[in-house]
Amino acid sequence: MAPTFTLLSCLVLLHLSVSFAYPVYAPFLQCLTNIAHPSDHISDVVFAGTNVSYTSLLQNYIRNARFNTSSTPKPSVIVTPLQQSHVQAAVICARSIGVQIKIRSGGHDYEGISYVSYQPFIILDLFNFRNISVDIQNEVAVVQSGATVGELYYRIWEKSKVHGFPAGVCPTMGVGGHLSGGGYGNMLRKFGLSVDNVIDATIVDVKGRILNKDSMGEDLFWAIKGGGGGSFGVILSYTVKLVRVPEAVTTFRVEKTLEENATDLVVQWQDVAPRTDDRLFMRLLLAPATSKVNKKQLTVRASVVALFLGESKEVVTLLGKEFPRLGLKKENCNETSWIESVLWWANYDAGTKPEVLLDRELNKAKFLKRKSDYVQTPISRDRLEGMWKKMTELGKIGLVFNPYGGRMNEIPSDATAFPHRGGNLFKIQYSVTWDEAGSAVEKNLTSQAKMMYDYMTSLVSKNPRRAFLNYRDLDIGMNKFDENSYRDGKVYGRKYFNENFERLVKVKSEVDPRDFFRNEQSIPILPSKQ
Repeated sequence: MAPTFTLLSCLVLLHLSVSFAYPVYAPFLQCLTNIAHPSDHISDVVFAGTNVSYTSLLQNYIRNARFNTSSTPKPSVIVTPLQQSHVQAAVICARSIGVQIKIRSGGHDYEGISYVSYQPFIILDLFNFRNISVDIQNEVAVVQSGATVGELYYRIWEKSKVHGFPAGVCPTMGVGGHLSGGGYGNMLRKFGLSVDNVIDATIVDVKGRILNKDSMGEDLFWAIKGGGGGSFGVILSYTVKLVRVPEAVTTFRVEKTLEENATDLVVQWQDVAPRTDDRLFMRLLLAPATSKVNKKQLTVRASVVALFLGESKEVVTLLGKEFPRLGLKKENCNETSWIESVLWWANYDAGTKPEVLLDRELNKAKFLKRKSDYVQTPISRDRLEGMWKKMTELGKIGLVFNPYGGRMNEIPSDATAFPHRGGNLFKIQYSVTWDEAGSAVEKNLTSQAKMMYDYMTSLVSKNPRRAFLNYRDLDIGMNKFDENSYRDGKVYGRKYFNENFERLVKVKSEVDPRDFFRNEQSIPILPSKQ
């Protein structure tokens, strides 16, 4: 009886999923057909659940395996636009039939917000929007939202060996989501965030219009630089200003465990990393590790991973004076080109060709959970030792400290929608990644992340406790889109955007007054508009 019941259950579920999708697919496709030009071939980019390509299209850009299970809600339709008119039509038709639209450019949203919803929805997947035009003479690039940062780095390198762009170290991130949330990487102390180097953008608004910087207006342009593009429309492209990089840069990694005086290193890192030469970015990784002294005991390993925009001799001399606890030596350093430093930071083997940056690594998700914090006063030695105890008790949670200072201290907190500027010493990412599927494993490890986050409460920013939008975390609040939508949005909105939240709400209420572009943590509209 059991096999028969299982088969029957699967057939019922399949019938329900198809029935659920059909009321969306049929009117949506009909609307697209009515408004699109025949030469657009729009039916070729619309995929229902019954299409043989549907599953691979859905799974290719799922970057968190927690949201790639049989019980994860699936979209009624996936739209993979090839041209701007496809995006315009998708927005107009989704709005006309009253279905939610989720916008995915790379799938790296840690909580799957770009491809999961618990109400009928459509995915507008921009992976075909990947054109990149690099103009070295004017030091600018126009990059479509579905391009990856790895592809952007590669196209810049093709044209120039002394230009780069300040963005993330993970090559497979989509430009649209990365930049609209702020975008940061290992050159932020010298050049600021990605959005600090954005000079224009194009967006499809709720009316289906294509707007650029001039036609969208100052407020909307401000909002999509750090406020999350998915709250305001579909960002098609950004125009970015390239930055000059030296012919030779230096990378290094130095590791110490607690038995090797890692605590002293971390104490000194907090003083040096946010205040040193702005050409130097020193990320600090903290992770439980097996003790070298007692193989049955856990310790904590501190790893300093760095990029210096200059030669190795200079940085060794600099840190010999400023950061003696690190003990940096010439043999620890790799003097290389900027594009080779990109590959090194992405953990590719030495000698790997830059063409690897064009590999999108489809359908290779791991299970993960991330959270974030900001630190504004140094953590004392005693409190660090308490952290080590908590980390070894939990056993799986890693912390990443990303130093601020430099250019980040010079840009006002309201210059863009991204608010976390001066006053922060460093940002924390809480990180756990695993391979084994199962609800028990997930519950255990996500609970560990929450416990470590709770432990850190007294050591981090307050009123509000701040968070980084691109480290999406649904634990800090979600919107139910009822009569309390604004109040719900303010809970997480103040954490992500501080004092910029209210301006973002005003922009949202003006450009999308019926709150069509929304997700579990989108910018809400004013209560009077509800």
